[in-house]
Amino acid sequence: MDVDPLAEWESGRPTTFYDPALNVLGIDGLSGFGETVAQVIDPAVAELERRRDRPMTDGHRVVFDPAHETAARAVWASGVLAAGAHEQAALLYLLAHAGEGGHSCPVVCTAGLVRALRRHASNELRERFLPPLLERDYDRAQRGAQFLTERQGGSDVGANTVAASRDGEVWRLSGEKWFCSVADADQFVVTARPDGAPAGTAGIACFLVPHEVDGSRNGFSIRRLKDKLGTRALATGEIEFDDALGFPLGELDEGFRIAAGVVLNTSRWLNAFGSAGLMRRAYLEAARFARVRTAFGKPIGAFPLVRENLAVMKAESQAALASSLALTDLVARIDEESASDEDVAWHRILVNANKYVTSIAATRVVHRGIEALGGNGTIEDFSPLPRLYRDAIVFESWEGTHNVLCAQVLRDLERLGAVEVAVERAQAPDLAPRLERAIAEPTWGALHGRRQIEELVRSLQVAELRGSEPQSAELLARRHLVRGWRAEDDADYLSLIDDVLGDDA
Repeated sequence: MDVDPLAEWESGRPTTFYDPALNVLGIDGLSGFGETVAQVIDPAVAELERRRDRPMTDGHRVVFDPAHETAARAVWASGVLAAGAHEQAALLYLLAHAGEGGHSCPVVCTAGLVRALRRHASNELRERFLPPLLERDYDRAQRGAQFLTERQGGSDVGANTVAASRDGEVWRLSGEKWFCSVADADQFVVTARPDGAPAGTAGIACFLVPHEVDGSRNGFSIRRLKDKLGTRALATGEIEFDDALGFPLGELDEGFRIAAGVVLNTSRWLNAFGSAGLMRRAYLEAARFARVRTAFGKPIGAFPLVRENLAVMKAESQAALASSLALTDLVARIDEESASDEDVAWHRILVNANKYVTSIAATRVVHRGIEALGGNGTIEDFSPLPRLYRDAIVFESWEGTHNVLCAQVLRDLERLGAVEVAVERAQAPDLAPRLERAIAEPTWGALHGRRQIEELVRSLQVAELRGSEPQSAELLARRHLVRGWRAEDDADYLSLIDDVLGDDA
């Protein structure tokens, strides 16, 4: 029987993103938000893509397409900003099934500001600025942003030159920030160097800068919005401050610790759920297509190479979710102030390592999804995969490039004396000598540290999946952890692929 793949695809598209992975999250009500993502948010994001709509600015405000606002109201109504760590992560995971869409980053940046206010702001500052960040009504809510990057420094925050000057009882900030996502935010976290502060990160302070003061623009302008490869519906710009009023978050000499340890680490934690969501959506699209698309007289999901591709996609999406949920347990304990010193050290290591591994995995998995659809996978109005692929590449660079994150992990392992903790928590005892060498021999570590850090996270993922998804755990272990493993020499490899897929394809 001749089958029109596009007609089959359109007639059989799923109406909800609810799937068994949500049972792992163990939170009531997520299926309702999954339906909202599928039926409200995803169509709005797709409409923005069809119209190639991009945010515009008059140098002060950012103007969005009405479809952007439709999606935003649905996102904020979920209460994601006021949620606890596990629920917040789960909602971000579901939201990312639609791609970035202009709203995942604002949610994540606002969540980082909320944590900074709760942990480091004065009571007066919290009472003034925190409530509007927790508002569920999008039209009344305020959004947060973090403006750290400068042209001359990039990831080298210690090279930043934006200045903060004392003006009586207040501070005034002046200078340029080069890469500012959520340029339309109402509250900005800005790093600046107070007059007389030392060079490097030790002289960086952290300020909350409101968009407006008494109804007027607070000494800043948007020079231009950037045209990016992905996350196109998100307003990312270059911003210049000119005597903008700022309020210190914490003590002045705590600025870098607050910016990196609270704000950036919140983003790195949730970025991983964004990557996991992209992977899951790519897998759903590919598995569905493999069931309905026929070639040479049978569904393409019956062909061994297609099945292998799908099995890898499924296992990788489960792995990203598993390691990110393990990280969320640590975040929740830190939020609740019940974390042990060992928990805090492991969180510090895992938040960077997990962001690195999940983000590169997401790009590869979405690329595999495009392969599963063949030429159709490159067509913008056939599936969301081209959009997800562009977004995944941007996710890789958000909140630190791979080399920067891995270098930070090695520094933290040494500074915290945490190699033993890391290999124990990841159940990777054989990795300890190589991590110790990466610390003891900086040149060797700079060249090979990324490999050791990926193995650390992969070991954790396999350990976390052993109980719930043993077939996926075994596939991942063979592919990433068994030295010298070759698929063609593995007699039960095809049966393992079948076990991973189950009835999916």
